[in-house]
Order: sequence, then structure tokens, then C-alpha cells
Amino acid sequence: MNADVPASRELAGIAELAARATGDRLRTAFRSRPEVDLKRDIHDPVTEHDRAAEETIREVLGEQTPGSVVVGEEGGVGGGDGDLRWFVDPIDGTANFAVGLPFFCVSIGAALGGELVAGVVYDPVRDDMFTASLDGATCNGEPIRSRGATRDETAVVATSYPSAHDLSLGREDALRRYGRVVDAFATVRRPGSAALTLAHVAAGWADVAYDSSINAWDIAAGLLLVRQAGGTYVPLGGEPGGDDWEAPGYLACVGGFDLAGSVIAEVAEYKGAGA
Repeated sequence: MNADVPASRELAGIAELAARATGDRLRTAFRSRPEVDLKRDIHDPVTEHDRAAEETIREVLGEQTPGSVVVGEEGGVGGGDGDLRWFVDPIDGTANFAVGLPFFCVSIGAALGGELVAGVVYDPVRDDMFTASLDGATCNGEPIRSRGATRDETAVVATSYPSAHDLSLGREDALRRYGRVVDAFATVRRPGSAALTLAHVAAGWADVAYDSSINAWDIAAGLLLVRQAGGTYVPLGGEPGGDDWEAPGYLACVGGFDLAGSVIAEVAEYKGAGA
């Protein structure tokens, strides 16, 4: 079962509605220094606002699409058993949110019959709504195109590499690879939200993004945004024949960027399509 463009637009509108429903709470709580709990380790924080925002999103999605499945960062898999699956990260960039850094977002992606068909990334601080459907990609209703630098020397790369996990697998090698990225690119940034970074790549506000360890709820919406805006999204490390959003890593870049000739492709061990 595949969605047509009108159905895709409808799902994108529902995702927008669900994301905006969290806005007032997140803006009010921002810079209140909420209490932080830890999930897996010190690098994986969560606040009461993550949980409350996800509950709000689940309520809206349940009302608007009864029987759909919701896969959320905080609440796991819930809902019905239909073909429609929602991937929800109520606050992507919790560490930023918790201390008052204004780079976090709400991410909601929709897959129907195994195909990503809609997604939104909502930045509540700036009230920016990035929306993707089968009809294209927009920011606040205006079309966006993923265009920017064409080579490393003039590009801004956003990455969480090397993470603590990457360092645990081989500290010296990871640091050497990171050093190559710093040397090769005009600017390196560690923004702290994969979803919002991908939205910025889609809009042409960042040129390249790389992460080696992410989850489906982090990138389902951003993946579609990048591709629908004319950029490139490459899943890394996934199972053969698996869904792109289930792959544990990714490379993304604006349209026209020389990914094959980039140091980041070497660092990520990406040899190109068909390799």
C-alpha cells in the first residue's frame, strides 16, 4: 500500500498539528533548568517534558489516525496494528533543551506500507516548521531547496562524531579520523540534534551531516526532508534490504556536494552507491 500525494499531505498536516501541540509547553519550560534523569548513561538525558510532549503527540496522532502505530523514543511502540507507523522524538536535542541551548526540536515521521511519506521537524524556539510530503519540502509553508557548498573546503559539516561509543571502539583511530574532518572542512559543528541538523541541510543552512549512531525516531522526518528538498541522504550500516530509517548511521549533504570526493565519505567508510 502506497500513499498518493493528497494522502501524504494530509499526514504531514496531522504531524504538524501534533508537533505544534507541544510548542507552548516546550517554550515555557525552556531555560527553566528542569531536572534531568538518565536513561542508558550520562550521554542520554531525559526530562519530564520529553515524556509529557510525547504523551501529547500520541494523543493527537491517536485521535487523528486511529489504529496507527506510534514508535516513540520515550514510550516505545504503541497504538494499533495498521500499516501507518509514526516515528516520534518529542525532544531531539534534550541535552541542549535541558541547559538552555536553543537547538532542539520535535520530530515526527510517517511511514505507510514501508514507505516514508510525511514528516515534520518543529523548532519551537524559532517557531519554524519544516514539513516534507511526497509533494516536496517546505519551511513555514515556503518551498526549500537543499543547495550549498560543493566541496569540503567551503562546507560546514555538522556531526556528533566521535561519540563516546565511537571512542570506546578505538579512541586513537576515532580521534585521527575526526582530525581529518577538522582539517578538510571549512567549519565543523556539533549541534546536538540530528533531526534539526537534517532540516538545516534540507534548507541549505548546513552543507553536510554525519552520525554513526542514531535511531529511527531521530531521523525519519529529517531523511524525507533532505531528499524531498533535493539533497542526498545515505543510510550507513543497515541490514541489506532494510528500511533506510532503521540504519544506525547516515551521511547527508546538500544537492551538488561532491560526497564521493569528500573526506567525510572516507571517515564514514562510505564507498558510494554500487560499491
